[in-house]
Amino acid sequence: VWPTVSKLVIVPGQRVRVRTEFNPCHALEKNLAVLDSSTLSFGTRVKWFAICFATGIFCSILGTAFLWLPSGLKLFAVFYTIGNIAALASTCFLMGPVKQLKKMFEPTRLIATIVMLLCLIFTLCAVFWWGKKGLALLFCILQFLAMTWYSLSYVPFARDAVIKCFTSCLS
Repeated sequence: VWPTVSKLVIVPGQRVRVRTEFNPCHALEKNLAVLDSSTLSFGTRVKWFAICFATGIFCSILGTAFLWLPSGLKLFAVFYTIGNIAALASTCFLMGPVKQLKKMFEPTRLIATIVMLLCLIFTLCAVFWWGKKGLALLFCILQFLAMTWYSLSYVPFARDAVIKCFTSCLS
């Protein structure tokens, strides 16, 4: 069923008519609202957030454990990347996927988001296609830094505090 807009048309001397038209903008807004809102209760959304976030942390820790095994760098890169993706996706349960994407690409988070997403992709490329383990490790470190900087953007004045801390340590 497509959303429609009804217009009341009154012409003197004639009967009152209601004209219904299709409005594609209204249809898009309604579909985005459906994606953004959830039929899950708040408690259920919080539970799934916690499960997804815990899974992400578990995968990251498991990946770090693989780092110390012989030829475990490939497993480390894969599990660490999966862990970061799961942790990032967990917030979709709290605010919805559309709102999450809008917040990710706000001007204050744009650079951190792009760097983070590129590092996620480049880590897997370095491991599977390029065969460069050192590069994969570098991209995992950059993933951590980009994810940290991205996460700090949600805490008021946290980025400023980190910058001041590093500036005072380096001076």
